[in-house]
Amino acid sequence: MEGSKKQGDVFVELRERLQTGLFIIRTDVVKDTSEVNVSSEDSALKIHISDRIYEVKLPPEVSLVEGSCQKNPELNVDGLHVRVRLKVGQRSDAPDSAIQHLRAQRSYCFLCQSCGAMLLKDRAFRRVLPLPNGNWNTLVDDWCCHPDPFANKKLLPQQEDCLLGDTYFLLTRDSSCDQSLTKGVDSSDVSSGSNLPSGKQVPGHRNVVCCKNCCAVLGEPVTTEVLKFYITEVVVRQSEDGECTMPQNRQQFLERVLHCRLVELSSAQSIFRFSIQTPDGKSVIMLWLLNMDSLIASLSEKAISSDIFVSASDRHPNKHQSRKAVRAIKVLYLPCTHGQQDEAVDAWEKDISVHPLILPRSTCEEVLQLLSSFTKTLPSSLCSMNCYQVAYLRR
Repeated sequence: MEGSKKQGDVFVELRERLQTGLFIIRTDVVKDTSEVNVSSEDSALKIHISDRIYEVKLPPEVSLVEGSCQKNPELNVDGLHVRVRLKVGQRSDAPDSAIQHLRAQRSYCFLCQSCGAMLLKDRAFRRVLPLPNGNWNTLVDDWCCHPDPFANKKLLPQQEDCLLGDTYFLLTRDSSCDQSLTKGVDSSDVSSGSNLPSGKQVPGHRNVVCCKNCCAVLGEPVTTEVLKFYITEVVVRQSEDGECTMPQNRQQFLERVLHCRLVELSSAQSIFRFSIQTPDGKSVIMLWLLNMDSLIASLSEKAISSDIFVSASDRHPNKHQSRKAVRAIKVLYLPCTHGQQDEAVDAWEKDISVHPLILPRSTCEEVLQLLSSFTKTLPSSLCSMNCYQVAYLRR
């Protein structure tokens, strides 16, 4: 992942539910505010600035309300803020995560996200069942007038079962596991060992399940016969889809998985605050889901990817650029490091309404790097909100 990125010439955020849009045009790009004009044509917004045209391609159901472009845009330290109004029709459904995608009586392939190696082939499940909410033990204590009957008891799958947690699958081992998986020890995670079988715990270390091909950590052994796989480390494909192709790059995969899972949890359970934690319960990021209806795009003078479109009739390739607006969720986040925000982090950790999301320690650090990297690309007025940092996770 890139450690630092430069802010683009134009940053666009469109809000589908509010039917509003905001363009932030970098100060050095605009010489005269009267030169800025926004128009709509062929499912795209066109931002005319002097002799340049920046084009943002829109979904079919989103269009500009003609004449709604702000007449006297506000000039801030980070650029010119131009507001518009939108017309939004009925949008298509959001894609499901692997957790929502799995169904009983269907056959699936499980691949290593790091290298694409086949881990489990043609696994068909008789039952696919959700596990209780991540805070279920605490809720039992609050609602029961007698001791928790489930205390210190694990909910484990039987043969041909798949149990679904918030961020992981629980599966039983079969003979193919010996061919594709190997045991490992992750010294970066320190655990009490309560979830691992007796006699298998290395003191001060966590036993893990790794890909035999590339040694990437995929999950943990829960018992000798039950494995936990994290949704951020494996790719799930239906066997009927044909040949299982190599998964997309790590950053895009991680961003999309988090996007889908946060939207699903918040929509189903009205959860908006999350604590991203390591398997030993250490919080790494406090994350607040602010909105789920954003369309964003960032355009720069320098063509940086194949998404940039250059008019064939234009001799100056940087004068006409186009980028597709992508759906994203806007989040506020706090890294859980010792510093000025200790009080806020402590308050979150004690709040039962904050939902824990368990991921491998290395993945927690990747998520923090992903969020920080995105924050650095935003105009300065959008980078923070009170004590929180701001980022977007794209679909």
